[in-house]
Amino acid sequence: MRMLGSLPVRVLDDRHRDEALSILDADPVANVFVASRVHAAGLDPRRLGAQMWGYPRDGRLSALCYAGANLIPVGAGPEAVRAFGERAQAQGRRCSSIVGPLEATRELWEFLAPYWGPPRAVRAAQPVMATSADPPVPADPGVRRVEMADFEVVYPACVAMFTEEVGVSPNGGDGGVLYRARVAELIRLGRAFARIEDGRVMFKAEIGAVTPQACQVQGVWVPPDLRGQGLAAAGMAAVVRESLRSIAPRVSLYVNDYNTRARAVYRRVGFAETGTFMSVLF
Repeated sequence: MRMLGSLPVRVLDDRHRDEALSILDADPVANVFVASRVHAAGLDPRRLGAQMWGYPRDGRLSALCYAGANLIPVGAGPEAVRAFGERAQAQGRRCSSIVGPLEATRELWEFLAPYWGPPRAVRAAQPVMATSADPPVPADPGVRRVEMADFEVVYPACVAMFTEEVGVSPNGGDGGVLYRARVAELIRLGRAFARIEDGRVMFKAEIGAVTPQACQVQGVWVPPDLRGQGLAAAGMAAVVRESLRSIAPRVSLYVNDYNTRARAVYRRVGFAETGTFMSVLF
């Protein structure tokens, strides 16, 4: 195996910002999370809270890999994936997940599995969906932006959603300090939406990533006893309508392929599949 210093991967800084954004903007829906971080913080690792690895070809950047709490390949073909895999293997696992476009993520995981396995879960196919059109179903007029005064009502719903989706509670480890901070941040940014009745969350969703081209919905949740009553479709219609009006010209999300009910809801609201992700959770 080559030594780390000889790998054709370099840690990028703000000198490479425009070049990195040109790669990210080639697929603004698939790359919305990484692009949102670069737009907000640039490429300095201290501000980004992660390293951005660059893979050069013919003297120019051809692929990226976001290496933080998530390991995310961007625009990476087989040679770049192997180079990123060697870099990740050499430094040891520092991420809680590998996530990104299906083919590159699968190849990256196949390389790293002998060193980093076994994972807690593998989500082998997660359709990426997007829309830029006003929803064809009526929006729930009760869905509104969450305010900080709602925090103690909304936070348990966020924990329930996270635990159901990821399989572990976000309150573990640090007692939920980081997760509480993230939920509060999204509320303050005006990117948390909910329908709240009599102190109970009936529907909720957040916009987790935003760029000038797109935004990404996350954390969609309806209490289990209220599912199947149309709250998700009407709630999502409200979120999409307001997001298109005030946040970004395209709204995206990704969903597990086996979650047929959610996929049907998103199609009803106007989302169409644009690609496929894969996630490996540790």
